[in-house]
Amino acid sequence: MGKADELSSDIQTIINTKWHKRTGNKIPSTEDVALAGGAVEIEATFLYADLANSSKMAKELDRRIAAKIVKSFLSSASKLIIHNGGKIVSFDGDRVLGVFYGGTPNSNAAKCALQIKYAVHHVIKEKFESQYESVKNASFEIDHGVGVDSGTVLAVRGGVRGSNDLIWIGRAANLAAKLSDLREAPYQSFITAAVYNRLNDSSKYGGAETKNMWQKRSWQFWGDSISVYRSSWHWKP
Repeated sequence: MGKADELSSDIQTIINTKWHKRTGNKIPSTEDVALAGGAVEIEATFLYADLANSSKMAKELDRRIAAKIVKSFLSSASKLIIHNGGKIVSFDGDRVLGVFYGGTPNSNAAKCALQIKYAVHHVIKEKFESQYESVKNASFEIDHGVGVDSGTVLAVRGGVRGSNDLIWIGRAANLAAKLSDLREAPYQSFITAAVYNRLNDSSKYGGAETKNMWQKRSWQFWGDSISVYRSSWHWKP
């Protein structure tokens, strides 16, 4: 059988395979989902953290310095996701996806977003600018975006035997990724109304005067106008 015939056969097998769907009671790992027809439906909150200006970093900075910035961002964001009760489910270049489930996932994820801003602006940015003149004098600033959405998704396994991972099908994961791409400084944290409406007071209000840390705005998502809340606040972990 030629490779084209093999691919055609594989795709037809995928089309013909029935889903064996179950409702999840935890964030699934790859091993929890069968490669052939396995699917876990779960209600969860998704947080995407994305480092900004990666292309400019690669162009203007020594590769070793750029790599240290990316590593610092992914390390900080990952540790804060775990610190706030989330689970790291994937890395994609210079961004990381965390999933929050059970208890107060929306409040935890929103708090995490504000803590990531603190890490980027008050630790990573300050340290690299003080250490490297090339970073201090670059045409860009170290920045980021975080998007958070909540909803029901389907976790399935994609790839081939021996090389596969979970993929998340549903609005929440996709919209969180899209929101993390927004660049509206000083607003780096974006959450949907589905998240905002479930926030506890500690993740909604802050400061000595107890102000709302989130500002409502409308945003177009695939032709639909949805409510999104953005924040310029940071939260020291």
